[in-house]
Amino acid sequence: MTGHRRRPRLPRGLHPMAWWVWALGLAVAASRTTNPILLALLIATLALVVNARRSDAPWARGFRSYLLLGLVVVAIRAAFRCLFGGDIDVTGQHLLVRLPQVPLPSWAAGVQVGGPITLEATLGALYGGLGLATLLCCIGAANTLANPKRALAVLPGALYELGVAAVVALSVAPQLIESLGRVRRARQLRGDRARRPRAWRGMIVPVLEDALERSLRLAAAMDSRGYGRSAGASRRSRRVTGALLVTGLFGCCIGVYGLLDGSQSTSLGIPALVAGALLCGGGLAAGSRRVRRTRYRPDPWALPEWVVAASGAVPAVVLLTVGPSGLNPSTSPLVWPSLPLLPAAALILAALPAVAAPPPSQPARPLHSPAPPGPARSAARAEKVPA
Repeated sequence: MTGHRRRPRLPRGLHPMAWWVWALGLAVAASRTTNPILLALLIATLALVVNARRSDAPWARGFRSYLLLGLVVVAIRAAFRCLFGGDIDVTGQHLLVRLPQVPLPSWAAGVQVGGPITLEATLGALYGGLGLATLLCCIGAANTLANPKRALAVLPGALYELGVAAVVALSVAPQLIESLGRVRRARQLRGDRARRPRAWRGMIVPVLEDALERSLRLAAAMDSRGYGRSAGASRRSRRVTGALLVTGLFGCCIGVYGLLDGSQSTSLGIPALVAGALLCGGGLAAGSRRVRRTRYRPDPWALPEWVVAASGAVPAVVLLTVGPSGLNPSTSPLVWPSLPLLPAAALILAALPAVAAPPPSQPARPLHSPAPPGPARSAARAEKVPA
């Protein structure tokens, strides 16, 4: 008697909002720490999940570009700190180099160009730059894993205009990366062996033209399908909707300020935030009634979506509630960064979507592989010729 075999998991696209909740949760966790060990662990988690669950779509090929952009951000942050943030008092600090100092007028007090560069200041700049780079990688992972066009379909009807702008803005970078790859392959097929930066001058115009042409095709397709068709609404209903949204956003701003300001009590922040969220929800529900649209094959929200969203929310909650010990290592005096066990375990848990999320659907491959090119094809033809 044969044992019970597990059925293979069918590939499907995960709900795009699940990926965004996961990525935004990790972004919140990254904003709470400057520990380079935790930030490096978070970037490794993002890379693992992206490598395991990205598809072959055009927007799923740009995570490496976000990593390179993060390195550029770290380098710029360190360079600006060294050039414009020289320390005046270096007593008790580790001096690395002393740059020539440029004298500035009296109205530029507080700004210093050149001067002594210490190890403490450089490490502080590197820690801050690594935090910004991690935030970019979190947004890049969401752009890589979530289909931006499917994310547009799940937005409330009242936000369809804002959703179009957001989707276009978020898909610009993946489209430019894909256009750059196509233009580069076309130049190589034509035998163009120009090196940088000469090659870049000949690639900028074709890349921008290709991206603009794809945007126009997308706009024409959306217009032909009647996207954004609005139903008749009275002037009173529009005013009520606008008033609810503006009042709700104002209440959310007051609530967020009350929660972030340590000198204020949370008795003002939490009620204002809750009231603002309720007003915004009422405005969105009222505004969605005047937008008519249909949904073809809506994305399901099943157990994998809950697991992915929870694996991103847990690190955010842990790093928001845990004490500052170990999250922000001191650079003055200089100490070696430690590894807090609870935040590290939460970030490792964030890699759960690499196995919990269903495998992405890939395009169908041809049943018969093409004949080998070049000399191999000639050899295959020679074998068929009778002696």
